[in-house]
Amino acid sequence: MLELKNVRKRFGGIVAVDDVSFKVNKGEIVGLIGPNGAGKSTLINLVSGYYYPNEGRITFTGEDITWKKPFYRAKKGIARTFQNPRLVGNMTALMNVLYAILGRNGGENLTLYEASAEAMYYLDLFGLLKRRDVLAQDLPLYEMRLLELARALALKPRLLLIDEAMAGLNPAEAENVSKLITRIRDEFDLTIVWVEHVLRILMRSVERVVAMHYGKIIADGTPQEVSRDPKVIEAYIGEEI
Repeated sequence: MLELKNVRKRFGGIVAVDDVSFKVNKGEIVGLIGPNGAGKSTLINLVSGYYYPNEGRITFTGEDITWKKPFYRAKKGIARTFQNPRLVGNMTALMNVLYAILGRNGGENLTLYEASAEAMYYLDLFGLLKRRDVLAQDLPLYEMRLLELARALALKPRLLLIDEAMAGLNPAEAENVSKLITRIRDEFDLTIVWVEHVLRILMRSVERVVAMHYGKIIADGTPQEVSRDPKVIEAYIGEEI
């Protein structure tokens, strides 16, 4: 479904993503791990179109999207969440999801009533229905992260990019987010690339792990294989894996 070939991204003299090549198959849930500064979020930004590579090619469902705009990729079926939630703060939770639905391929000729009903369905899925009239900026971090997932899912993506959905959450909240991510992958036939630092949860939630360090891929395999890889252990010295 998604393929990166020899992708490189530089910021001045710093190489954030260095000659990265890998594939993500339809239906996979792939964990993307690595220490701070490994290039994980930069890679997500390259796939979603927020950055363009200096070198290399990115294809999605066989189409070269290397230079396509973010809105084009969204319409093709790529949605994402952010490390720091980027909601429309002065809009309610309902309106944040509703605008995603109305912007999806021109709203698919939905009436406002139909779009609102669909938005409330997604809010209910993430336990936010009772919070629909609360401004996004007034939600606690946990609910902001759930709302970002609801908004992304409302775009009806084929590929969902998740950037540190557990950051700042307590253990119980992180466990719930993990269960929801697994659930929506199964129920909505999604392919997911998931960047995360909470490895103890991620490793038991994904089928495949790609590890990065200094912009390069240093391991790619099952969670068991990657967690035992000497290069990964060295990269995480001083951190629990």
